[in-house]
Amino acid sequence: MKISNQQLKLLVQDLDLIPVEKLEDAYQEAEREKKPLASVLVGKDLISDSNIGRVIADYMEFEFVDLEQTPIDEEAMAIIPELMAKKQKVIPFGRNQDGVKVAMVNPGNLNIINLIEKKIGQDVLPYYTTEQSLESALTKYQKGIQAEFSQIIKENINEAKAGARAEDLPVVKIVDTIVQYAYENKASDIHIEPTDEGTLIRFRLDGILHDIITLPKDIHDLVVTRIKILSKLRTDEHRSAQDGKFQMKIENERFDLRVSIIPIVEGEKVVIRLLSSKSRQFGLEDLGMSTADMIKLKKEYTKPWGMVVVTGPTGAGKTTTLYSIIKILNRREVNISTVEDPVEYDLDGINQIQVNPKANLTFANGLRSILRQDPDIIMVGEIRDQETADLAISAAMTGHLVLTTLHTNDAPTALPRLLKMGGEPFLLASTINIVMAQRLVRKICKHCIVSETTNPTELKKKFSASLVDQYFGTEEKTIRIYHGKGCSVCGNTGYHGRLGIFEVMPITETLRELIMQRVDADQIRDQAKKEGMKTMIEDGISKVLAGLTTIEEVLRATRE
Repeated sequence: MKISNQQLKLLVQDLDLIPVEKLEDAYQEAEREKKPLASVLVGKDLISDSNIGRVIADYMEFEFVDLEQTPIDEEAMAIIPELMAKKQKVIPFGRNQDGVKVAMVNPGNLNIINLIEKKIGQDVLPYYTTEQSLESALTKYQKGIQAEFSQIIKENINEAKAGARAEDLPVVKIVDTIVQYAYENKASDIHIEPTDEGTLIRFRLDGILHDIITLPKDIHDLVVTRIKILSKLRTDEHRSAQDGKFQMKIENERFDLRVSIIPIVEGEKVVIRLLSSKSRQFGLEDLGMSTADMIKLKKEYTKPWGMVVVTGPTGAGKTTTLYSIIKILNRREVNISTVEDPVEYDLDGINQIQVNPKANLTFANGLRSILRQDPDIIMVGEIRDQETADLAISAAMTGHLVLTTLHTNDAPTALPRLLKMGGEPFLLASTINIVMAQRLVRKICKHCIVSETTNPTELKKKFSASLVDQYFGTEEKTIRIYHGKGCSVCGNTGYHGRLGIFEVMPITETLRELIMQRVDADQIRDQAKKEGMKTMIEDGISKVLAGLTTIEEVLRATRE
């Protein structure tokens, strides 16, 4: 039993989940390219994969299971071999006295249900799941990285030392395995570091680096050379930094990997950034923005001109926020151009320019070129100098909406920073619509979340008294906070996924007057708070009390 694109369109339309115009555009694209409407809707970030899954499951009258958020019983999973699970798009994920719980893309497939029941002598309890959810769960069939590396190294290390044809070397398998394991675990970066003991492989998961495995020191140079070959870099250069990129295909997705190699004392260190669109949602709701802040932001980015400035350190999710705004604004009648360093994700219907200093294509020169291309909306990846700042302000004044980022610790500091770059107070005051600062914090794992009651006195034993008094009050009262115990879903960390904490500061008339007076960031902050701005740490504490993250995470992110 499958749902047709037409049926799903009518169902989503009746539920009023997506604007009619965007739903119709997605339906036409699905029909034209012969794709499932569900995958098009998710791909355009009009709805999350789990939400569309629940809609389809309700229509089919089956229970929905999100396998990315559900612990999978390995004994139950072993009932069906991996090849059969992939071919039939099914996976057993649990077992009880009533039978075996089986997640299926087509839960009405009686043939496969009867086959499993005959094999195990138990009833099958079918659940509906999406293809994306199923693909995520199928990675559970993979062997552990320790076992896989050990086997590769044991069988082939001697062959690698002796020298064989490139395609036969185990280093090819080692690099492929590192990347595949990182992809399956949704790592954002791979670090390959030479040490005295060997080659340390580390993954950045949910913003935190984790040690994965140490490989024999003998093969470090082979691994680095393999990555250089893939990235089309010089293999004979060992004393200078090199940057490059290459592509890989895993399952049904082809994605980019950005490579940076630098010489350090022990050898060459490699960092690989995985640019996988599958692992990233671009909806503002997915970023964790509160409804009140979304209303403020929407009011400013829907204006036909002006500047929207997002601030924060590297890795705070600034580009993701700008991408989510662009995807909302992207319509056929609008010309959107970007200049980025680097272009992290390809966006359909957007003209994206990659900064290339060697070809004299800087942010400023790229922005200057864009302005001759009749744009309506411009995204400048980052304002780094006065020339780029002047051009961005000029573009905002002449009827363009400009989206950009800046490296400052909070929203109020962005204004003095732009003034120091040489921006004129009058021009800044009249062009900037809104400034938003953000950080990323790890979310508490839903599957092992536990709560505890505490009070201000107990909190002061772990955190500063002034912080507790400011954000939890001085009155003795019961406070409920949450944390994760650690389970198989979150790798025993207690955290799974990330969300943003935000500081949203619309530029009001009062703030414009302060900008004109060249006041410092503290005075701007005080006035913005009087007008209702919630600081990042306040937004974080509200998410702590809602059970989304922990106090430790909020302090880690806001004090970095």
